[in-house]
Amino acid sequence: MTNKVYVGNLSFDTTEDALKDLFSQAGTVDSVSIIMDKFSGRSKGFAFVEMSSEEEAKKAIETLNGKELDGRNIVVDEAKPMEKKPFKKFSGDRRGFDKKRF
Repeated sequence: MTNKVYVGNLSFDTTEDALKDLFSQAGTVDSVSIIMDKFSGRSKGFAFVEMSSEEEAKKAIETLNGKELDGRNIVVDEAKPMEKKPFKKFSGDRRGFDKKRF
């Protein structure tokens, strides 16, 4: 287990300060990062919170999972490492059509 937790089912209006205030009930919050969509600039509805210790991260998971924040019941779980996805090579033109077929 690490001291980083995943927070899901967030309202698009939830701020990093609101998450920091909520998670400070479980211990010292080192950082909060709401994941944003790079095109729209809007929240993707999840975040990562880094606590100062594993014990505080476990406490946050136990006490805050299912708790209501900004009208949504949030999901709090252990953060898992990001999976590397294989690069897909696409054939054809930019419209997605394969010129050989037409």
